[in-house]
Amino acid sequence: MSDPLDLSIVIPAYNEAESLPGLHAEISDVLSTLGKTYEVIIIDDGSDDDTFDALKELAAIDPHVIAVRMRRNFGQTAAFAAGFELARGDVVITLDADGQNDPADIPALLDKIDAGYDIASGWRIHRKESFIMRRIPSIIANWILARQTGVRLHDSGCSLKAYRSEVVKHVRLYGEMHRFIPALASGMGVRVAVVPVNHRARRYGKSKYGITRTIRVILDLFTLNFLLGFQAKPMQLFGGIGLFTGGLGFIILTYLAFLKIFEGISLSSRPLLWLGVLLVIVGIQFLFFGLIAEMMTRTYHESTKRPTYHIREIINAPELSPHTHTPLHAHTHEATVRHDAQS
Repeated sequence: MSDPLDLSIVIPAYNEAESLPGLHAEISDVLSTLGKTYEVIIIDDGSDDDTFDALKELAAIDPHVIAVRMRRNFGQTAAFAAGFELARGDVVITLDADGQNDPADIPALLDKIDAGYDIASGWRIHRKESFIMRRIPSIIANWILARQTGVRLHDSGCSLKAYRSEVVKHVRLYGEMHRFIPALASGMGVRVAVVPVNHRARRYGKSKYGITRTIRVILDLFTLNFLLGFQAKPMQLFGGIGLFTGGLGFIILTYLAFLKIFEGISLSSRPLLWLGVLLVIVGIQFLFFGLIAEMMTRTYHESTKRPTYHIREIINAPELSPHTHTPLHAHTHEATVRHDAQS
């Protein structure tokens, strides 16, 4: 079993061959001044350029670098999950591979962790991005997160964050949920600090962020609201809707029954009768949805967790502790794993 480290740097990369050498040099310069043991885990998320060739070159000259190659493009969230799985550091730091996050801000994040915070989240005060495509969705997401969880972040979409290891090891990630880790971890009682960080314009390649990704993030916000509010108690959501619609239908039918019994009014041609019947039926259906969701929730929590990614190859792979949150082999079946010399 490999010895634990002070820091793990986790970086997902997709078609970032040009950015990686410069980013690696910046990270090495910063970390070499901290006097801490560290590793740099870079995950090639199914790139179709020379990204993995660049990673192999970096791993050959720097034993701190762990190069991970996914079998295909699983998405940024799955790449982060793979990095968290491999991470041995007491503190895990995440940043993007495009060079827009500044590694010089890492010491400021670590200062907050040393001060007793569980998460230090970067805040890009002067963002070099589109106001409509990037900043407006971020403002909406931050507002929703604050209302739902009490975790108040200025910039939830900033990838430059520092986490205590026990936080990321116990958070399961899906969809575009990596940006919502502080919110997902809010149930653990984490302390979150916001740190102003530098944000730089992209030097190489082009942004992978488009309108479709904005839509996915918005949909994940709805998922997040459900997970945080009703994951362990879905009956409160579906049952609440069922009681409301069924109760409204019952009131309508009671009113119509009063008209029929005491005033002799014919109800056969009244659309309100059919609305009342429909609402009662829908209410009953939602109550059953709630019961089914309760059973599915318990089955989910008691079943084996399904992996969200599959690794093809690892260079400078660490030996994982048997106490790792999810066994590596559960995520790497049918994969080629290379264990090269350790530093």
